Amino acid sequence: ANLEGAHLEGAYLQGANLEGVNLQGAYLQCANLLDANLLDANLQGAYLHSANLQGANLQGAYLQSACLIDANLLGANLEGANLEGATLRGANLLDANLLGAYLQSACLIAANLQGATFDLNFKKIAYFKYVTFSEDQIAWVCLHPKYHEWADTLKWMKAERLSA
Repeated sequence: ANLEGAHLEGAYLQGANLEGVNLQGAYLQCANLLDANLLDANLQGAYLHSANLQGANLQGAYLQSACLIDANLLGANLEGANLEGATLRGANLLDANLLGAYLQSACLIAANLQGATFDLNFKKIAYFKYVTFSEDQIAWVCLHPKYHEWADTLKWMKAERLSA
C-alpha cells in the first residue's frame, strides 16, 4: 500500500499489519502503533513524535531522517532497521532490539536505552548525551568515540538481565 505523505495524527493502528507499506513522509504524531507489524516498511522522513510503537516489529524498516522524538519503542524490534539521521530524542527504547540497525548520525539525546540490545553499530550514533543505560551496556558505550566527552551526562541503571 502507498500511504506516502498521509496525515494519520492520533490514528489507532494497534496490531495493524503494515508490512512493506510506504509511509514515507507520513504524519503519525501520537499514533497508536502498539504491536503493529511494520516489517520492511518505508517510514523515511515520517513524523512519529510521541507515537506509541511499543512491541512493534520494525525489522528492516527504513526510518532515515524520521522524527521519533518522545516515541515509545519499548520492546520494539528494530533489528536491521535503517535509522540513519533519525531523531530519537527522549525516546523510550527500553528492551528494544537494535542489533544490526544502521544508526549512522542518529540522535538519541535523553533516550532510555536500558536493556536495549545493540552491537558495534552503537559507535555510529551521532549524539547520546543524557541517555539512560543499563550497567551491562558499559562495554559497548565506552567504545563510542565521544564517550569521554559525554560520560558525565550519562545515567547508569542496575542491569536486570544480560542485554548487550
